[in-house]
Amino acid sequence: MALHSDIYWVGRQWAVTGAGIQAIDQRLRGVLDIDIARLWDESLVRSRRAKPGVNAEDFDKALMMARERFPETPVSAPFLAQLKALGVIETPVVSTVLPAMQLRAEGRLARFLPQWRVRR
Repeated sequence: MALHSDIYWVGRQWAVTGAGIQAIDQRLRGVLDIDIARLWDESLVRSRRAKPGVNAEDFDKALMMARERFPETPVSAPFLAQLKALGVIETPVVSTVLPAMQLRAEGRLARFLPQWRVRR
């Protein structure tokens, strides 16, 4: 993925852009990029830092700059209640009717049957 047009900081290997943290090397095609919504996901950050070839010092600097620019905004419970009251967020409808057919595929491989045709 090409670098976002809004570039706030550029390091040796990483850049902080309007999309989050992006690797400058475009041959990676955005595999290591971290979008704004996942900047505060510690497991994702640790997995990206542990990848081979990642400059950890530059990554930490980019992460610090990105977290300063895009702070984590916790959503409060009263705010969610207001959104539900206004109808912006709908409460999920739980159906008590069972579906006509339930698919069970846990731990099984899909099997593809040969195609059949009616010949005249």
